[in-house]
Amino acid sequence: MAVQVYRFDQPQRFIAGTVGRPGERSFFLQARDATKLISVLLEKEQVSVLAERVDDMLDEILRRAGGMTTVPAVAPADLDDLEPLEQPIVEEFRVGAMTLRWDTDDEQIVMAAYAAVDDDTEPPDDPDESDRDVMVVRLTGPAARAFVKRAQAVVAAGRPPCPLCSLPLDPAGHVCPRQNGYRRRD
Repeated sequence: MAVQVYRFDQPQRFIAGTVGRPGERSFFLQARDATKLISVLLEKEQVSVLAERVDDMLDEILRRAGGMTTVPAVAPADLDDLEPLEQPIVEEFRVGAMTLRWDTDDEQIVMAAYAAVDDDTEPPDDPDESDRDVMVVRLTGPAARAFVKRAQAVVAAGRPPCPLCSLPLDPAGHVCPRQNGYRRRD
């Protein structure tokens, strides 16, 4: 089967979102432009790490440029996207590895999400040389800040943490290691 490179050079929408109830959610990255809608499945931790790395990269670019860049310090309010994932949600692939870089010429973040593979091979530097499916998204500084803001909110919207051990609380309670195995009910 041929390798697919899903390229979004200025997506109309690029978000992290979920399907399901807290504790049973599936996490997706979804990109849309005028001609295609692509959804890829990934883990909650991958969404969290991606948002953190993008945010750190933007902060560093802003710091190095001394404020003389198109990267805003915070997400512009007019770019807030509170809408759910678009339907139909068709999983193109499960994400295994991701890469992130800054294109200094265009002042854009370039994120590539590669399909999971059975071996531990690293993805190539150039997505066009990939031996697996890949989604490549280019975002301006403001769009990247908006992505980070939403991704962090999606991750935080899960189950609340136990005040004693910080593990997620299930609706029926959970076995708290700080309570010597007694079930905590809320």
